[in-house]
Amino acid sequence: MRVPYWLPLLLGVLTAVGPVSTDMYLPAFPAIEASFGGRPGAAQVTLATWFLGLALGQITQGTLADRFGRRGPLIAGTALYTLASLGCAMAPDLFTLSLMRALAAFGGSASMVIPRAVVRDLSDGHAAARMLSKLMLVMGAAPILAPTLGGIVMDHFSWHAIFWITAAYGGLCCLMVWRALPETLPENRRVRLGPAAQLARYIGIIRERSFITHALIGGLSLFGLFAYLGGAPDVFIAQYHLTPAQFGVLFGGCAAGFIVATQINPRLLPRFGAGRVMRCAVWALVAANVFLAIMAFSFTPHWYLMALPIWVGMASMGFLTPNATVGALSRHAAHAGSASALMGTLQFILGAISGLLVGIAGDHTARPMAVLMLLGAGAAAVADLCRPKPK
Repeated sequence: MRVPYWLPLLLGVLTAVGPVSTDMYLPAFPAIEASFGGRPGAAQVTLATWFLGLALGQITQGTLADRFGRRGPLIAGTALYTLASLGCAMAPDLFTLSLMRALAAFGGSASMVIPRAVVRDLSDGHAAARMLSKLMLVMGAAPILAPTLGGIVMDHFSWHAIFWITAAYGGLCCLMVWRALPETLPENRRVRLGPAAQLARYIGIIRERSFITHALIGGLSLFGLFAYLGGAPDVFIAQYHLTPAQFGVLFGGCAAGFIVATQINPRLLPRFGAGRVMRCAVWALVAANVFLAIMAFSFTPHWYLMALPIWVGMASMGFLTPNATVGALSRHAAHAGSASALMGTLQFILGAISGLLVGIAGDHTARPMAVLMLLGAGAAAVADLCRPKPK
C-alpha cells in the first residue's frame, strides 16, 4: 500500500492523546483540590487512575487491534476517550473525576498503541524509521505545548475547560480515523490467540532476563517521572507561587530537554554503544535526583534550584528510555507487539503506584516528590547492574 504523505501527521496527532491528556491538566491540580475541598495531594489520585487505565489499556488494545483490525478499535477507543473526557468536565466530585479519567485512559490507550502497529503494517526498515520520526516530531511537541496551553486556560477559565478541550480533541481524532484512516491489517493477517495462549506468551517474555532488566530500567525511571508529574504542580504553584502559565512554560522547558536528548542519542550509539550510553544516563539520573532531594529537604527558596536537577534528569531519560526499550524488545522480534504491550503495562502500573504515593504523602512541599524520584532512579540503577552483558 502506498503511504499517503499526510498519514504520519494523522498518526502523530492520534499518539499525542497521551501527553496532551497527561500534561495539559497538571497546572489545574491546585484548583481541582480547592474545587472539591481536597487535602494537599488529592488531585494526584486522578493522575494515578489515569495511569492505571493506561496500564489496562496497553495490555488490551494491542490484542484487540491484532484480532479485529486497526480502524474499529481506534474508533471505539477515541469515542470512549471523548465521552469520558466529557464526564471529567462535568464531574461533581473527585471520585467521579478519577473514574472518568480511568475510562478516558483505557479508551485513549488505543491511540497510543495502534498507530505504531499501523506503521509496522505499512513499512519496514529505513522506511519505517523515517515514518516513525515524522510521527514522533508531531508527538514530541505535545509535552512541550500542552502544559503551557493548560496554564493559559487556567489563567482565564476554570479547570473544567481543560477537559472540554480534551473532549473536543478526542472527537476530532475519532472523526479523522473514521473519515481518513485506511484499514492496514487485512483479514488474512489477523491473529486470534485465546487467553491461555496469550498468557503463556507473556509469561515466556517476562522470564527472559534481558527483557525484564531493561523493562525495569525504563519502568523504574518512569516511576520517578510520574512522581514528578504528580508532585510538580503542588511544588511549583503552591510552594513557589508560580502562576499556572509560568508552570506550563517551566514544564515545557523540562520536556524540551527530554526531546533534545532523544535526538542526540542516535548520534552517540555508533561510537559508545547503547549499553554504555544507558548506564551513563542512569547514573546521571541518580546524581540529579540526589541533588534534588538535598534541595527539597533544605527548603531552598529558589525554585530554579529545584528546576535544574529536574531538567538534567529529564534529559538523562531522553538517553535512557529509547535504549531501554530497544534492549527489552531486541530478543522478541517474533512477538514484539506483545513484548511492547507488556513493557507499557509494567511502566504504567509503576506510574499508578507512584501517583498514588505522591498523593498520599502530599504536603505542599517538594519532599515526597523528591524522595520518590530518587527511589525510582536508585532502583533503575540496581536493575542496570543486573542486566546481562552483551555477548
